[in-house]
Amino acid sequence: MKTWDVVIVGGGIIGASAAFELAAERLRIAIVDRQEPGREASWAAGGMLSPAPHAPGDIPLVPFARESLGLYPEFVCAVEEVSGKSAGFARAGTLEIFLEPHGEVERDKMIAENRALGLAAESISLEEARKLEGSFSPAARAAAWLPEECTVEPRLLMDAVLEGARRRGVEIRANCQATALLCEHGQCTGIVAGGKKMSAGRVVVAAGCYSGSLGVADEIAGNTRASGENFARYAPTRPVRGQIVALKASEGVHLQRVLRSARGYLVPQRSGRILAGSTLEEAGFQKHTTAEGMRKILAGALDMLPALEGAEIVETWAGLRPGTPDDLPVIGPTDIEGLIAATGHYRNGILLAPATARLIREWITRGKAARYGEAFSPLRFSRSRATAGA
Repeated sequence: MKTWDVVIVGGGIIGASAAFELAAERLRIAIVDRQEPGREASWAAGGMLSPAPHAPGDIPLVPFARESLGLYPEFVCAVEEVSGKSAGFARAGTLEIFLEPHGEVERDKMIAENRALGLAAESISLEEARKLEGSFSPAARAAAWLPEECTVEPRLLMDAVLEGARRRGVEIRANCQATALLCEHGQCTGIVAGGKKMSAGRVVVAAGCYSGSLGVADEIAGNTRASGENFARYAPTRPVRGQIVALKASEGVHLQRVLRSARGYLVPQRSGRILAGSTLEEAGFQKHTTAEGMRKILAGALDMLPALEGAEIVETWAGLRPGTPDDLPVIGPTDIEGLIAATGHYRNGILLAPATARLIREWITRGKAARYGEAFSPLRFSRSRATAGA
């Protein structure tokens, strides 16, 4: 039976980026995915590369997010060079507008919070803001400029990373669902996928919101027996639905950079499309758009950019983000030798891909990683349960 150095469960941006990095070390890598790789949260993303916290619970993530944003130019350059494909990366900054009555107060609070976290944020007048994006809402009360934020086109990036991984020798198995992690004497020895065993020196679980459902099976004298446990012990992931609308603006309406407010965001793409998003819905594994979701997104888009009222709706879609109990990612080794987690990136999978891939490479090739070991450890959930039961 063929043996891989590393088998990665999940071919989204996290799994594919880790494979791309590891393959550069001349390791034998395989990716298995339950569907076409990259067609879940990664395919559905808006593409904003923003390390700023969207809620207080995001603050522990900021240093890692800043690091990953800093790695993006190098990461994209390598991916594009190997794959021969564009990732649609752009460094145009973000304009955030404040539409509420106390907009200036909210703007100043946001800027102070960002600066305290080491993030570039500037207060600008509405006149200055209109020199950047002249057609945003006349009802805006205040504006802020975030010059370091970038964008990428997730579908282009996903195709480029997968192609780059293939060209580096990664074997990619689509429509090949992993059902069990194989363990023998406390060590992970491979997986069962598509009804067949795959032996590996290391297994990385990067299966997004489906990670927690992976079973753990014991290998005894060549026989496989379910242990009664699953990967939720390390990554209790849940699906969080997000809906997005793609618009084609009327002639004369131009958006050059991300426009964001508390009511949503607009992301321009090179094709001329503008992505409007998004929702955060605890809807289980129901991956479809809804009338209410579309209403909310379109209302927010028109509040920010009224000139879009005549825009054509060219596509709508939904994806399932991988949430966790604390909505922070799960990255690093488990207490089973050779079993590593890289999942639970929630709304930040695209942003965090370069830094996550680098961490996974360090754990596999060096046996350790110098940063973020505790904050994102897959052992934190079992520790919290043990503490609660003490």
